[in-house]
Amino acid sequence: MRYLLPTLPLIALLAACDSGPTFTEAEPGEHLSAGEATVTKTDHNAFSLPLANLSPSRRLDFSVGNSFFRNPWVIAPASTDARDGLGPLFNTNACQNCHIKDGRGHPPGPDAKQAVSMLVRLSVPAGEADDLTQSGLLPEPHYGGQFQDAAIPGIEPEGRVRVDYEPVVMTFADGHEVSLRKPKLTFSNLAYGEMHPATLFSARIAPPVIGLGLLESISDKDLLAHADPEDDDGDGISGRANLVWDRATETTRIGRFGWKAGQPSLRQQNAEAFANDMGLTSHLVPTDSCAPSQTECLALPHGGVPEVSDSILDNVTFYTRNLAVPARRNVGDPQVLAGKTLFFQANCQGCHVPSYTTAAEAAEPELANQTIRPYTDLLLHDMGPGLADGRPEFLANGQEWRTPPLWGIGLTEAVNGHTQLLHDGRARNLMEAILWHDGEAAASRDQVLTFDAEQRAALLAFLNSL
Repeated sequence: MRYLLPTLPLIALLAACDSGPTFTEAEPGEHLSAGEATVTKTDHNAFSLPLANLSPSRRLDFSVGNSFFRNPWVIAPASTDARDGLGPLFNTNACQNCHIKDGRGHPPGPDAKQAVSMLVRLSVPAGEADDLTQSGLLPEPHYGGQFQDAAIPGIEPEGRVRVDYEPVVMTFADGHEVSLRKPKLTFSNLAYGEMHPATLFSARIAPPVIGLGLLESISDKDLLAHADPEDDDGDGISGRANLVWDRATETTRIGRFGWKAGQPSLRQQNAEAFANDMGLTSHLVPTDSCAPSQTECLALPHGGVPEVSDSILDNVTFYTRNLAVPARRNVGDPQVLAGKTLFFQANCQGCHVPSYTTAAEAAEPELANQTIRPYTDLLLHDMGPGLADGRPEFLANGQEWRTPPLWGIGLTEAVNGHTQLLHDGRARNLMEAILWHDGEAAASRDQVLTFDAEQRAALLAFLNSL
């Protein structure tokens, strides 16, 4: 498959790049991505540090949460009853296995027996009589809302999933070609019968967990200030908030977390991950990963009611809430500033909003009143058919995705040893991720396709500085 941008005359290219601000120097404090909470480490541990402004006594709480995030859970019954109850069906046995070094997961290789840091969400189309207020979707009847390819002894895992790719070639105005890869999922060894013929699939790699408490601390008002669901300003961008079910308050709230902004809070995000990824119940999510039809799974021993105590969930939430964001590098470098200019000229900041000031009433005092630079609006945007999973989630339709934060993206390789990006890891580098943009981002992508080699290098230098 090929996408060819017609070659533009030089004058047209210059005119196309002659809009928006021009940056010739760094803004004051621009390197402090997380305000006073910013850290400066840039090696493989860059995503694993507490907020720089977290007090010594609270760093102990951070370490306790880290232990429950990092260490594996075990099968029940066990002598380590604080960490037992894994499964019976699960994707992995520790949070850190997906969020590798608190960073980004990746798709499985061709010979992988388990996907581990990539999961596949499942659902079926809902009918008019189905009430999705609390669930946001209708799970697949035999396998539930998530495909689990691991299991404890005595029960079969749900099966295996393989990812294959077909090439999609994009061509820049100067003739430079980039071969993208479009994923195709294949399921085998299905242990619980055939899936519903209308099953919808969505592959998701684990995103980085840095700065989540700061994102949680942005006020609803500031998020909604960037929403434009009817595109009233006519810029082609119509971001909107997802409205999702909050289990704790039993109300509908703005979604912030997950690839489709399907979770309203970090605590609920963590509880859902315990339940769906590891088969561990909590008071907030009291059911594990067994589908109602999986009777053998439901009959196996569990690790207590609940398996994840409120105190453990609190510890893990404290940890994920206070993971720091590394400082930007080379913010005053001429090539980085030229790339920032091109980023704005392509209107990438229309979705990747550069900065906010967190609310005064944040969950932790260290998170409050911080000027942060996450480069996201946390809103849903139609990204076109190429990235579509066809799977709704609350208000999000099958072509909509939440804008992912860009802070820390230039350290992905240092932390995780790869640069696989987007919700399913199909992009092998930043430029491939850019070229998959479509829908509301089509105009920005097409602007980038006019960039010559020098401009492309500058844009990537800016993104790698984040």
